[in-house]
Amino acid sequence: MKAVEVEKLTFSYDQETNAVEDVTFSIEEGSYTTIIGHNGSGKSTVAKLITGLLEKKSGKVVIDGLELNEDNLYEIRKRVGIVFQNPDNQFIGSTVRDDIAFGLENRCIPQENMDDIINEFAEKVRMTKYLDKEPTRLSGGQKQRVAIAGILAMKPKILIFDEATSMLDPQGKDEIKKVIRNLHKDSTLTIISITHDIEEVIHADYVIALRKGHVAMSGTPQELFADTDQVRKIHLELPFALRMQEALAREGIHLGKEITMEGLVEELCRYDSKR
Repeated sequence: MKAVEVEKLTFSYDQETNAVEDVTFSIEEGSYTTIIGHNGSGKSTVAKLITGLLEKKSGKVVIDGLELNEDNLYEIRKRVGIVFQNPDNQFIGSTVRDDIAFGLENRCIPQENMDDIINEFAEKVRMTKYLDKEPTRLSGGQKQRVAIAGILAMKPKILIFDEATSMLDPQGKDEIKKVIRNLHKDSTLTIISITHDIEEVIHADYVIALRKGHVAMSGTPQELFADTDQVRKIHLELPFALRMQEALAREGIHLGKEITMEGLVEELCRYDSKR
């Protein structure tokens, strides 16, 4: 089943130039999909369009079987959770526990059920020992994990990360990327990550690459990176592991097809053992 279906989606901020034009794609239920592109590519605009934060100029968006329109907007928003760039803008409560509880209170979850739910989702993002801490005293990565826990507690079917690592330091970025991979492994959530981080793409099931408001490439990470000339043509940088493989190949050292750092290390070890 398709979790998201987008057909000929077009949008303009100024009614003159289209920021997104004739964009068509679909996302499988339970998959982890990355939408990547440079600033101005239209990726964040697409995220806002498929969540109803912007109104399309033309086209069609279907979320979890419901067409996105005024009649269905409330129901769709109950099924979709969004993690934004700046975790500081998402805090409501005076403690981590209060913050995770905020959405549950809005859903009228009985008080006696809240603690179990809060503990369950704090554990999923490894923030249990921080439940009574003030959010302002947390690191950027920790704050973003709390934001994720608060959204997960609402039990959405689709979780969208809109440049959720862009304001974090390298450690914070790694923390959130690990949370995303674990969520994908351990749940039936459909995960959509809007990103400019090419290294995140490697771990996705499917990739949609945008350029100047159009879909420039799409497919699995392996399919995308098989066409390195086209990737460079749309001004995306290749992952470090793939650049390393290319450099080794120029020196006559040909490894396997793995594009992750872990895969590259394994291939180098195999190569070294055969020498």
